[in-house]
Amino acid sequence: MPRIAVIGGTGYAGSHIVTEAVRRGHTVVSVARSVPAERVEGATYLEGTVLDVPGLVAQLEGVDVVVSAVAPRGDMAGKLRPAIAELVTALPDTVRLGVIGGAGGSLVAEGGPRLIDTDGFAEEYKPEASEAIGILEDLQADDTGRDWFYVHPAGAFGAWAPGERTGRYRDGGAVLVVDENGESSIGGADFAIAVLDEIENPKHERERFTVGY
Repeated sequence: MPRIAVIGGTGYAGSHIVTEAVRRGHTVVSVARSVPAERVEGATYLEGTVLDVPGLVAQLEGVDVVVSAVAPRGDMAGKLRPAIAELVTALPDTVRLGVIGGAGGSLVAEGGPRLIDTDGFAEEYKPEASEAIGILEDLQADDTGRDWFYVHPAGAFGAWAPGERTGRYRDGGAVLVVDENGESSIGGADFAIAVLDEIENPKHERERFTVGY
Protein backbone atom coordinates (compact mmCIF):
# COMPACT_ATOMS: atom_id res chain seq x y z
CA MET A 1 0.00 0.00 0.00
CA PRO A 2 1.53 3.36 -1.04
CA ARG A 3 3.00 5.56 1.67
CA ILE A 4 1.65 9.06 1.11
CA ALA A 5 2.85 12.54 2.02
CA VAL A 6 0.56 15.55 1.65
CA ILE A 7 2.20 18.96 1.44
CA GLY A 8 -0.27 21.51 2.73
CA GLY A 9 -1.94 18.70 4.64
CA THR A 10 -3.68 21.05 7.06
CA GLY A 11 -5.48 23.10 4.40
CA TYR A 12 -8.92 22.41 2.97
CA ALA A 13 -8.00 19.97 0.20
CA GLY A 14 -5.00 18.58 2.04
CA SER A 15 -6.80 17.78 5.27
CA HIS A 16 -9.52 15.90 3.40
CA ILE A 17 -6.89 13.91 1.50
CA VAL A 18 -5.10 13.06 4.75
CA THR A 19 -8.38 11.97 6.32
CA GLU A 20 -9.33 9.73 3.39
CA ALA A 21 -5.86 8.20 3.19
CA VAL A 22 -5.89 7.30 6.89
CA ARG A 23 -9.42 5.96 6.50
CA ARG A 24 -8.10 3.54 3.88
CA GLY A 25 -5.21 2.38 6.01
CA HIS A 26 -2.33 4.20 4.34
CA THR A 27 0.75 5.45 6.13
CA VAL A 28 0.24 9.22 5.84
CA VAL A 29 2.47 12.20 6.55
CA SER A 30 0.99 15.69 6.63
CA VAL A 31 3.47 18.50 6.02
CA ALA A 32 2.60 22.12 6.76
CA ARG A 33 4.29 25.20 8.13
CA SER A 34 2.72 24.59 11.52
CA VAL A 35 1.28 21.54 13.27
CA PRO A 36 -2.46 21.95 13.94
CA ALA A 37 -4.06 21.54 17.35
CA GLU A 38 -6.66 19.24 15.81
CA ARG A 39 -5.11 16.29 14.01
CA VAL A 40 -6.36 13.26 12.13
CA GLU A 41 -5.68 10.28 14.34
CA GLY A 42 -3.31 7.91 12.57
CA ALA A 43 -1.50 10.56 10.52
CA THR A 44 1.99 11.87 11.24
CA TYR A 45 2.38 15.67 11.28
CA LEU A 46 5.60 17.43 10.36
CA GLU A 47 6.55 21.09 10.08
CA GLY A 48 7.93 21.91 6.67
CA THR A 49 7.42 23.94 3.52
CA VAL A 50 7.67 23.36 -0.21
CA LEU A 51 9.80 26.52 -0.28
CA ASP A 52 12.59 24.49 1.36
CA VAL A 53 12.83 21.59 -1.07
CA PRO A 54 16.07 20.04 0.27
CA GLY A 55 14.69 19.99 3.82
CA LEU A 56 11.33 18.73 2.59
CA VAL A 57 12.81 15.88 0.58
CA ALA A 58 14.88 14.80 3.57
CA GLN A 59 11.70 14.65 5.68
CA LEU A 60 9.87 12.58 3.07
CA GLU A 61 12.40 9.79 2.67
CA GLY A 62 10.62 6.50 2.13
CA VAL A 63 7.29 7.81 0.82
CA ASP A 64 5.85 6.53 -2.47
CA VAL A 65 3.50 9.37 -3.38
CA VAL A 66 3.79 13.08 -2.66
CA VAL A 67 0.68 15.23 -3.11
CA SER A 68 1.01 19.00 -3.21
CA ALA A 69 -2.20 20.60 -1.95
CA VAL A 70 -0.71 24.08 -1.66
CA ALA A 71 -2.43 26.97 -3.44
CA PRO A 72 -0.40 29.75 -5.12
CA ARG A 73 -2.06 32.52 -3.16
CA GLY A 74 -1.09 34.87 -0.35
CA ASP A 75 2.60 34.65 0.46
CA MET A 76 2.90 31.62 -1.86
CA ALA A 77 1.90 33.63 -4.93
CA GLY A 78 4.67 33.53 -7.52
CA LYS A 79 6.69 31.09 -5.42
CA LEU A 80 4.83 27.80 -5.80
CA ARG A 81 5.54 27.17 -9.48
CA PRO A 82 9.35 27.28 -9.15
CA ALA A 83 9.14 25.32 -5.89
CA ILE A 84 7.19 22.48 -7.55
CA ALA A 85 9.66 22.48 -10.44
CA GLU A 86 12.52 22.11 -7.95
CA LEU A 87 10.62 19.36 -6.14
CA VAL A 88 10.16 17.40 -9.37
CA THR A 89 13.92 17.43 -9.85
CA ALA A 90 14.79 16.62 -6.24
CA LEU A 91 12.44 13.74 -5.45
CA PRO A 92 13.64 10.18 -6.07
CA ASP A 93 12.61 8.92 -9.51
CA THR A 94 10.36 6.28 -7.97
CA VAL A 95 8.13 8.81 -6.19
CA ARG A 96 4.86 9.70 -7.89
CA LEU A 97 3.88 13.36 -7.63
CA GLY A 98 0.29 14.57 -7.43
CA VAL A 99 -0.66 18.24 -7.71
CA ILE A 100 -3.99 19.74 -6.70
CA GLY A 101 -4.63 22.60 -9.09
CA GLY A 102 -7.59 24.88 -9.65
CA ALA A 103 -10.61 24.84 -11.91
CA GLY A 104 -9.26 27.65 -14.12
CA GLY A 105 -7.15 25.35 -16.29
CA SER A 106 -10.03 22.98 -17.03
CA LEU A 107 -11.47 23.02 -20.53
CA VAL A 108 -15.14 24.01 -20.77
CA ALA A 109 -15.57 21.64 -23.74
CA GLU A 110 -13.45 19.19 -25.70
CA GLY A 111 -10.82 21.22 -27.53
CA GLY A 112 -11.22 24.27 -25.30
CA PRO A 113 -11.39 27.03 -24.31
CA ARG A 114 -10.11 26.94 -20.75
CA LEU A 115 -12.34 28.21 -17.98
CA ILE A 116 -9.88 31.02 -17.23
CA ASP A 117 -10.28 32.28 -20.81
CA THR A 118 -14.08 32.53 -20.68
CA ASP A 119 -16.13 35.63 -19.98
CA GLY A 120 -17.08 35.84 -16.34
CA PHE A 121 -13.91 34.32 -14.89
CA ALA A 122 -13.13 36.73 -12.04
CA GLU A 123 -10.10 38.93 -12.65
CA GLU A 124 -8.98 38.66 -9.02
CA TYR A 125 -8.54 34.89 -9.37
CA LYS A 126 -6.57 34.99 -12.62
CA PRO A 127 -3.06 35.33 -11.11
CA GLU A 128 -3.60 32.26 -8.90
CA ALA A 129 -5.19 30.31 -11.74
CA SER A 130 -2.41 31.27 -14.15
CA GLU A 131 0.30 30.05 -11.78
CA ALA A 132 -1.55 26.78 -11.24
CA ILE A 133 -1.78 26.36 -15.02
CA GLY A 134 1.96 27.07 -15.26
CA ILE A 135 2.66 24.20 -12.86
CA LEU A 136 0.63 21.89 -15.10
CA GLU A 137 2.47 23.09 -18.19
CA ASP A 138 5.81 22.43 -16.49
CA LEU A 139 4.73 18.88 -15.66
CA GLN A 140 3.55 18.31 -19.22
CA ALA A 141 6.91 19.53 -20.54
CA ASP A 142 8.93 17.39 -18.11
CA ASP A 143 11.07 14.87 -19.97
CA THR A 144 12.48 12.96 -17.01
CA GLY A 145 9.81 10.28 -17.18
CA ARG A 146 8.63 10.89 -13.61
CA ASP A 147 5.06 9.76 -13.03
CA TRP A 148 2.67 12.51 -11.98
CA PHE A 149 -1.00 13.41 -11.92
CA TYR A 150 -2.71 16.78 -11.70
CA VAL A 151 -6.29 17.27 -10.48
CA HIS A 152 -8.63 20.14 -11.36
CA PRO A 153 -11.44 20.38 -8.80
CA ALA A 154 -14.88 21.62 -9.83
CA GLY A 155 -15.68 25.33 -9.96
CA ALA A 156 -17.37 25.32 -6.55
CA PHE A 157 -14.72 23.76 -4.34
CA GLY A 158 -13.54 25.06 -0.99
CA ALA A 159 -14.34 25.50 2.67
CA TRP A 160 -17.21 27.78 1.65
CA ALA A 161 -18.92 24.84 -0.13
CA PRO A 162 -17.88 21.73 1.85
CA GLY A 163 -20.79 19.39 1.07
CA GLU A 164 -21.34 15.97 2.60
CA ARG A 165 -19.39 12.78 1.89
CA THR A 166 -21.43 10.87 -0.70
CA GLY A 167 -18.78 8.52 -2.11
CA ARG A 168 -19.53 9.61 -5.65
CA TYR A 169 -17.82 11.84 -8.20
CA ARG A 170 -17.27 12.03 -11.94
CA ASP A 171 -13.97 12.17 -13.80
CA GLY A 172 -14.21 14.57 -16.75
CA GLY A 173 -10.78 14.04 -18.26
CA ALA A 174 -9.60 17.52 -19.23
CA VAL A 175 -13.13 18.98 -19.29
CA LEU A 176 -14.80 20.74 -16.35
CA VAL A 177 -17.47 18.50 -14.80
CA VAL A 178 -20.92 20.13 -14.66
CA ASP A 179 -24.32 18.79 -13.68
CA GLU A 180 -27.56 18.90 -15.66
CA ASN A 181 -28.06 22.51 -14.59
CA GLY A 182 -24.58 23.56 -15.73
CA GLU A 183 -23.30 23.85 -12.16
CA SER A 184 -19.81 22.64 -11.28
CA SER A 185 -19.19 21.51 -7.70
CA ILE A 186 -17.49 18.89 -5.54
CA GLY A 187 -17.32 18.47 -1.76
CA GLY A 188 -13.98 18.14 -0.01
CA ALA A 189 -14.50 14.57 1.17
CA ASP A 190 -15.61 13.33 -2.26
CA PHE A 191 -12.75 15.16 -3.93
CA ALA A 192 -10.37 13.31 -1.60
CA ILE A 193 -11.98 10.01 -2.61
CA ALA A 194 -11.12 10.79 -6.24
CA VAL A 195 -7.51 11.59 -5.32
CA LEU A 196 -7.08 8.38 -3.30
CA ASP A 197 -8.72 6.32 -6.05
CA GLU A 198 -6.11 7.68 -8.47
CA ILE A 199 -3.28 6.90 -6.04
CA GLU A 200 -4.47 3.35 -5.44
CA ASN A 201 -5.51 2.58 -9.03
CA PRO A 202 -3.71 4.96 -11.40
CA LYS A 203 -5.69 5.90 -14.49
CA HIS A 204 -3.99 9.21 -15.25
CA GLU A 205 -0.27 8.59 -15.49
CA ARG A 206 1.48 11.80 -16.47
CA GLU A 207 -1.79 13.60 -17.18
CA ARG A 208 -4.45 15.82 -15.65
CA PHE A 209 -8.09 15.16 -14.87
CA THR A 210 -11.10 17.00 -13.55
CA VAL A 211 -13.40 16.00 -10.72
CA GLY A 212 -16.98 17.04 -10.00
CA TYR A 213 -20.49 15.74 -9.38
